[in-house]
Amino acid sequence: MSQVDWSQPSRNGDRRDDDRRAERRSEMARALARGGMEGVQILSLESAEKVLTPKRQELIQTLREEEVESVRDLARTVERDKGQVSRDLGVLAEHSVIKYEESGRAKRPYLVQDHIVVEPF
Repeated sequence: MSQVDWSQPSRNGDRRDDDRRAERRSEMARALARGGMEGVQILSLESAEKVLTPKRQELIQTLREEEVESVRDLARTVERDKGQVSRDLGVLAEHSVIKYEESGRAKRPYLVQDHIVVEPF
């Protein structure tokens, strides 16, 4: 199942433009799925520029490659402050790149999809 980033309004605020852009991302996701690329998240270029900072890309890569038990464990793995990692994960969660599995007081972050694709111009 592919996911689409619906969070970015059009520059001029026109709802029809938003709908057209969302439909284009949906079409792109379906085309990628038909081509055999399942598990795709599509971000608008505007969202990608804001969301995919180098530090957040590092978190995504770490989540892709390693099993982490919690936000604290992830912070230790990437050798960063837990608060900073938590804030970065919050942004990724807002854009549906990650979700959390809760276990007691610990939250284990995980990637929602296998691939992130940035919508071309």
